[in-house]
Amino acid sequence: MASPIRDFILHHYRHFNSAALVDAAKGYETHLAEGGKMMITLAGAMSTAELGISLAEMIRHDKVAIISCTGANLEEDLMNLVAHSHYKRVPNYRDLSPKEEWDLLEHGFNRVTDTCIPEEEAFRRLQKHIFELWKEADDKGERYLPHEYMYKMLRSGVLEQYYEIDPKHSWMLAAAEKNLPIICPGWEDSTMGNIFASYCIKNELKPTTVKGGIEYMVWLSDWYRANSGGKGVGFFQIGGGIAGDFPICVVPMMYQDLGWHDVPFWSYFCQISDSTTSYGSYSGAVPNEKITWGKLGIDTPKFIVESDATIVAPLIFAYLLGW
Repeated sequence: MASPIRDFILHHYRHFNSAALVDAAKGYETHLAEGGKMMITLAGAMSTAELGISLAEMIRHDKVAIISCTGANLEEDLMNLVAHSHYKRVPNYRDLSPKEEWDLLEHGFNRVTDTCIPEEEAFRRLQKHIFELWKEADDKGERYLPHEYMYKMLRSGVLEQYYEIDPKHSWMLAAAEKNLPIICPGWEDSTMGNIFASYCIKNELKPTTVKGGIEYMVWLSDWYRANSGGKGVGFFQIGGGIAGDFPICVVPMMYQDLGWHDVPFWSYFCQISDSTTSYGSYSGAVPNEKITWGKLGIDTPKFIVESDATIVAPLIFAYLLGW
């Protein structure tokens, strides 16, 4: 497969982290070609970084079987979808004084590195419509997972009136159209999670109306057993934190805690992160350490690209998509 980006990467990226990027991309491609499936995990602020431009294409081309993401990434893709023109970019964010940061807050802007999310146009637009779905389920005594409410909202069409980007650049919209499985551990640590909690405090909703992390893990154990035959399931981790740490544990949980010794290890592993594991800066483990936790096998293809995920992930996706 010849393509401009692919050819450029293969010609120039020969050593160090650039070579690791190529090796990881080739390993991903081989894994899919041999019938494997891939989980992608999203930590950090990848949705606000507009990873959807490439990730949505990966979803549409069946190069992703399941996604694990933080609550922030779940909602921020939709916020960008409905409020993009209201975002404020701050290229000189490193030079901001505390007073300038306070001024952003006063004007309804919440900063994520160089990008400010507009509270009124982003948070409140989603809040109005997601509350109706929460309330409907609450009144009926029904319960759904966080991403299922998001899918319901997207499929209803109520957000279409607000679309401010090309819908093909929303990875959540692509996922909803495919009914792609999503794991969202720790959803409570998100804006929508905080908003939901506020309704519970006001006794307008019950906490049980949104299912939680244990139910995600139980569901994931069923999904993994059903999809890990043959070449197995690979693990492509963007960033660190709970988005990756939570789902990767499903394998040792089944093997060690349930005693299901026929459960295969993850069959590919790649981690993109510029954070090291020393002095508490990253709550994860390098690939070889994961062997000791029963997550990866001795022969599992393992890759680490120690670089900025906003640069590396789109390049790997472009390589795989033949751009």
